[in-house]
Amino acid sequence: MQVIFTIFIIESMKDSVEIIVIGVGSMGSSACYHLARQGHKVLGIEQFDITHELGSHTGQSRIIRKAYFENSDYVPLLERAYENWKTLEEETSRQIYFPTGLVYFGPSGHSLIHGVKQSASLYGIELEQCGRDVSAKRFPHFRIPVNFETLFEPKAGFLTPERAIRLYTQQAIKSGAKIHTGEKVVDWKKNGKGILVTTSKAIYHCDKLVITAGAWAGNMIPGYSNKIKVTRQFIAWIKPPDRFNYSLDHFPCWLLADDAAPGCYYGFPALPTDRFDGPAGLKLAHHHPATQTDPDHVNRDITKEDKEDLEFVLRKYFATSSNSLLSYKTCLYANSPDEDFIVDKLPGYEETVVIACCFSGHGFKFASVIGEILSALVTEGATHLPVGFLKAGRFAV
Repeated sequence: MQVIFTIFIIESMKDSVEIIVIGVGSMGSSACYHLARQGHKVLGIEQFDITHELGSHTGQSRIIRKAYFENSDYVPLLERAYENWKTLEEETSRQIYFPTGLVYFGPSGHSLIHGVKQSASLYGIELEQCGRDVSAKRFPHFRIPVNFETLFEPKAGFLTPERAIRLYTQQAIKSGAKIHTGEKVVDWKKNGKGILVTTSKAIYHCDKLVITAGAWAGNMIPGYSNKIKVTRQFIAWIKPPDRFNYSLDHFPCWLLADDAAPGCYYGFPALPTDRFDGPAGLKLAHHHPATQTDPDHVNRDITKEDKEDLEFVLRKYFATSSNSLLSYKTCLYANSPDEDFIVDKLPGYEETVVIACCFSGHGFKFASVIGEILSALVTEGATHLPVGFLKAGRFAV
């Protein structure tokens, strides 16, 4: 029996590669790009297509901003991310970053407003404070409460996630990377000085491994399954009250805090479908971990709670609300206990395995720099970029 099993492994084993990347989504596509660009032999393995709507990157647009209210330690990474997004645009002659500006609304003293001001002050980020009269005139789309402050970050805007992932993947392939889709990783383990990766189609050997499995990271990273909470998130597109004033050139991205609701609400201009992936209409969503779910068994239907949450923000904060729901989607958050990322060498496998997970619903804007960091960690063992606060060891395994 042992002889038969050995023969099966030998016959199924593909050519050994230097580095395997598990998951070719937001972070994985960037990691493949950075590694291949440096001449490394890379194989990216993706269980679905590039791109797909079953994980975290679906939905047409993602906000990018520097005045980071969550934690000012992220700002240096964002500065590098902006540079890397520009590099990708120049290489591909495709626009990925759209500088619409971002307006922040929130009660005076709220953590959103305090954090935005703090990051802007620490790093010299351009931020405009708008008085009530100016705010009402400049942003007539919103019904702004008397006790709210309004801040505007001119160089914020949005990124196109599906376009970015496709471009990173294409550029990685041009640099020599191999990308396999429709192939699910079922197991990996140490094999001598390297790693043996078993998929639904084959068995591979690699010297180093990068795990960027998104909502499935808990299944791939030993010791971390109970640290990663996967939640189902609802995204809606509504018919704008009027097409012109809510269009790309006339409406900013926005982020709004409400004392009666956890997290914050956010949204985007209505994007022309001839230029962008995804549905027509005005996109908005609630940034807060919602219902916990199994990533392989997600309720993709609209729920009563989804409708009530959407109606709440529209009724309370939009000057002319529209209840005409045009489309909706669900995406997944992979949340860490403190809602910060985990980007590090895997404890116990420091010489061979690097992980990036738990982007907790605010990670896509960092994809361009996370790929660079992962490339450095897996090939050189260290990065010059400041990621000490994202170390895996802060959670006891």
